Amino acid sequence: MTRNHRTQPSRRAVLGGSALAALAVTAGTGTASAAAPQASWPTEFPLPDGFLPEGITIGRKPYAYMGSRANGAVLRTDLRTGEGKVLFAGGTGLVSVGLKLDDDGLLYIAGSTGIARIHDSRTGELVTTHQLTEATGHFINDVILLGDRAWFTDSRDAVLYGVPRGRDGAVRALPLTGAWVQTPNVNNANGIVGTPDGRGLIVVSSSPGVLYNVSVKTGYATKITLVGADTVVNGDGLVRIGRTLYVVQNRLNIVTVFDLDTKATTATLRRTITDPRFDVPTTAARFGNRLYLVNARFTSPQLPDTTFNAVAVSL
Repeated sequence: MTRNHRTQPSRRAVLGGSALAALAVTAGTGTASAAAPQASWPTEFPLPDGFLPEGITIGRKPYAYMGSRANGAVLRTDLRTGEGKVLFAGGTGLVSVGLKLDDDGLLYIAGSTGIARIHDSRTGELVTTHQLTEATGHFINDVILLGDRAWFTDSRDAVLYGVPRGRDGAVRALPLTGAWVQTPNVNNANGIVGTPDGRGLIVVSSSPGVLYNVSVKTGYATKITLVGADTVVNGDGLVRIGRTLYVVQNRLNIVTVFDLDTKATTATLRRTITDPRFDVPTTAARFGNRLYLVNARFTSPQLPDTTFNAVAVSL
């Protein structure tokens, strides 16, 4: 069921072995930017009407990339000015949910209906398409870059998919075992980041709201013990900065902040971030001392004339 289709060589493949040797372990640590956001930078960003935003990612430069559930479009916004432009216009049947930007300029996108796409973040050009699963019965939802693979979650199946970064090769299907519980007919595996040691993955199961530490080698999942919170129900996007884990709980309109222990087996609630501008935020990305979030507005009509935005809050 897992097929690997490449439309053309990736940017990393073109760069060759020297780039591969320099592959950094991108484990969900956010962006350690050289230019921190200034007080004059905007904290609200209008998106096109009917955009249906879901995912957001930010690299080393002050540009946010946001994906559309409506048609798979990708919008690039300058964090310094708030001005955005459509990088990729999308198309019929396309979806862009979770996104991650690699250091080499490749943009990895979870495409919902069994698809993972890779785009050039400079031009928007489609570089590679991977058909991870069948189109129906699956929901390829979010992605993180770890080691030599981009790892995608499937909210409707207990499997993670590892797409090679910068090299040819087969997609790796990693079944989730151990303590993992798959609940039928709801979204399970959703947000995903790397563990602080870069050896594993932290995955949130939105229903009933559980964090897991997953071995990249075996897929064995260990439930992370929560201290100070019963669940992270409606857990969606994850951001990790060192041993601090940010969990976006979408329909609760909050971001819960946890301290992880050294082995990422316990998460202790430190505080909760709320903001009157939150309107069902789904995912988040860090730049400097700010967290940027997109409002999916799931409780509002999802129509072509519905307004959407993204917001920034201080860390």
